[in-house]
Amino acid sequence: MLNLCTDSQNGQARAAALSVAAASKTVPAGIVPYVSAGTLLILGDEPQALAAALYCKQLQGIRPTVVITGPVAPHAGIKKRDQDGITVLQARVGSLAGYLGAFQLTLAAAEDDAVINEVTRGRNLFDLVLDLTTPAFINCQLLPPGYFAPGDDTAALQQALDDIPGLVGEFEKPQYFHYNATICAHGRSGMTACTRCLEACPTDAITSLGNSIEVNPGLCQGAGSCATACPTGAISYGYPRLGDSLDRLRVMLKAYRDNGGSDAVLLFHDGEAGHEVVAAVAAQLPEHILPVAVEEAGSVGMDTWLSAFAYGAAAVILLGTSRTPPAVENEIRMQLGTAHALLEGMGYSPDALLYTRQQGAALVATISGVSLLANSEPAGFAGLDEKRTVIRLAVDHLFDVAAMKRPLVSLPTGAPFGEVLLDQARCTLCLACVSQCPANALSAGNETPQLGFIEANCVQCGLCCRTCPEDAIAISPRYLYDFPTRNTRRILYEEEPYPCIVCGKPFATRSVIENITKKMKGHALFQGTALQRIKMCEDCRVRDIYADEGSDAQIRVDPSKNGRAS
Repeated sequence: MLNLCTDSQNGQARAAALSVAAASKTVPAGIVPYVSAGTLLILGDEPQALAAALYCKQLQGIRPTVVITGPVAPHAGIKKRDQDGITVLQARVGSLAGYLGAFQLTLAAAEDDAVINEVTRGRNLFDLVLDLTTPAFINCQLLPPGYFAPGDDTAALQQALDDIPGLVGEFEKPQYFHYNATICAHGRSGMTACTRCLEACPTDAITSLGNSIEVNPGLCQGAGSCATACPTGAISYGYPRLGDSLDRLRVMLKAYRDNGGSDAVLLFHDGEAGHEVVAAVAAQLPEHILPVAVEEAGSVGMDTWLSAFAYGAAAVILLGTSRTPPAVENEIRMQLGTAHALLEGMGYSPDALLYTRQQGAALVATISGVSLLANSEPAGFAGLDEKRTVIRLAVDHLFDVAAMKRPLVSLPTGAPFGEVLLDQARCTLCLACVSQCPANALSAGNETPQLGFIEANCVQCGLCCRTCPEDAIAISPRYLYDFPTRNTRRILYEEEPYPCIVCGKPFATRSVIENITKKMKGHALFQGTALQRIKMCEDCRVRDIYADEGSDAQIRVDPSKNGRAS
């Protein structure tokens, strides 16, 4: 519990609001189990690793195995011995990966893995790892559950030795994510586009599968930055779901207003290190500051921040700590750049939304002096689990009640909103870009060769740019505030269809036929009358080939069908 003051009207309103928020419920998307039988792998130089193993052997339920990772002569083979009841191996490590209950060690010599299988009683897995090497074998920003890499820090080593016994048994955690591959913009047809989730994940839980991604639930620790980074909403936060979080904010801010509170400032912090920072200054916090505990600082993004403003928050502050991974901080700052631009475009001060890692008196001073948005009629839309729809609803409301606003605003590079720019002189309307667009922002015409574009759907992934064989497409991040305009299909380019020179059936565009004819003119297979077949539809082309086999038959062209008699 936080020791928050309730002296003023705002303080009493805050107490009521936090009480309402605490009563809100959420259900995880699923449960991730861990099972650990206490097999402990210790990696390192012999003296330190053996000393740690002898200590751990005395711990309840821990069965250590030591792998000495010092120099081993090539092809010398694995060396195994028993020392004081501890299995000691000396070998070159090939790789190490996994998480609590499922760490897999492979050795540089594949035939030596049979020894590991014997040591682990056929599982070929270890439950826990104490890595005393420098650098550690696993060096992601958030280490896997059950993996300890204290380096040269004696205190960290002792803490690891104290924590290891508590990781024997059966455990579970929420599944923090939900993934919808059908709207993922990671790749198409072997081409990679969006990699935001991979870059934002501090646990290396996300891997590329080519056209889609895969999230390892055992490695995922709920940092949330993948969900906030995803431009389409293909990855969403699962505990709590976005809709649950928004409903919580909406009823909390309503309760604050209904109880006479004004100028509500939301202070988002994580439930561990951030909670400690807030608890240390709780009594000094101005009474219009509403602390909001979340799973991780990176689990709330632009959709939540903008919705909070729409629901009536006067300012939003995001609190990071020394434990916030750099990848999460980088993503928060990218999101802030886009959100600040959106707010400025509507005439609001971007300083009402900020991220800080301050503590103590400096934090209180920053919070006390934060810029506030003017009071306005709050939005009433319910929480939804569709990220882009939520952002639209929030921005639409803020735009409607804004005193000063522009029709559109430029956004920073990497923003998930914007337009497609087309060089019509290059475009042949091959429509390769349409087949690759993951968000249905680009579309073909029905009868007429044309390229259409709906800006509201564009996520700026760049797949269209990578797909275009003529290098005719570019993307430009921006935001059109008028939704009907943004959601209206507009024509980027169109041409008259090219008719077959034999039957007159439209089958391509003029620029495509002219481009192919120009490229094939000097080709050995397209000499003489054969070049004319490029100008035929597929049916007439096949008939002409068969008619021409073994004879000097001429191509029969109808001059009225855009062709020339041969």
